[in-house]
Amino acid sequence: MVMVSPQRAALTVFSPAMRKAVRVDVLLPSKRAPGVKRPTLYMLDGIDAGVYSGYTQSGWTQYTGIVDFMANKNVNVVLPIGGTGSYYTDWQRDDPALGRNKWETFLTRELPPLIDSTFQGNGRNAVEGLSMGATGAMMLAVRNPDLYAGAVLLSGCLDLGDPAAQNATTGSVRTRGGEPDNMWGTEYNRTWAAHDPGMNISALRGKPLYVAVGSGLPDPALGLAGLASPVGGVLEAAALACTRSFETKAKAAGVDITFDYREGLHSWGYWNEDLHRSWPTIAAALDL
Repeated sequence: MVMVSPQRAALTVFSPAMRKAVRVDVLLPSKRAPGVKRPTLYMLDGIDAGVYSGYTQSGWTQYTGIVDFMANKNVNVVLPIGGTGSYYTDWQRDDPALGRNKWETFLTRELPPLIDSTFQGNGRNAVEGLSMGATGAMMLAVRNPDLYAGAVLLSGCLDLGDPAAQNATTGSVRTRGGEPDNMWGTEYNRTWAAHDPGMNISALRGKPLYVAVGSGLPDPALGLAGLASPVGGVLEAAALACTRSFETKAKAAGVDITFDYREGLHSWGYWNEDLHRSWPTIAAALDL
């Protein structure tokens, strides 16, 4: 472990499941009382997951003001680095391009005991993610409801039962060179269903949950921060359609979720704003 700053630790954690070392950053409160335990927030990245930093940091620290925002909050913030195109799940087979992905095992079994023992964790956790990481975070939450007390999901597809969503998921894996059949097999079999947040959302009934998604149109109020890549509008419009179908399933299951339908594209300027707006949900989940 290396302390990059008084508030930021850089860890290299060996994952037996993935048979490799994983870089993990941990943001710590600026004021830490000795011996006083605190909860933990796990934050997942988008499809590139560290590519643009050379896998030296998460997109959250590279593109948002998360370090300053979290400084006065009594919570450990865990930022795994890597997982490009993986959806933070356990793949059935190793992939020639994306390697061995056993992210669910790493994030839910291997990493939490280490975080709690090293950084005075109290065993109470929440999970947050954007884009691919939003889908991954909600999958982790519905499959491990005893581990997470709440979740925040930004601009992701949370209803994998829709054929368009399935195509978007497999297509996004292919854009990073992966073969999606290596993840859960052919489209929407039993393994797909077991990872589908829309089908399994009842597992999170009663937990604080926040879902934000943009309209696919830029918000002029953000100025340059509201710009995106040429496909930013298309990607966010797809996430919007998926979110609406997910909301229908959540309501049918009796799960109360805060939905934030806002203006915006698929880009970090909006997710930085979401970080601030979603904080009350995380605070409630972590009993802060």
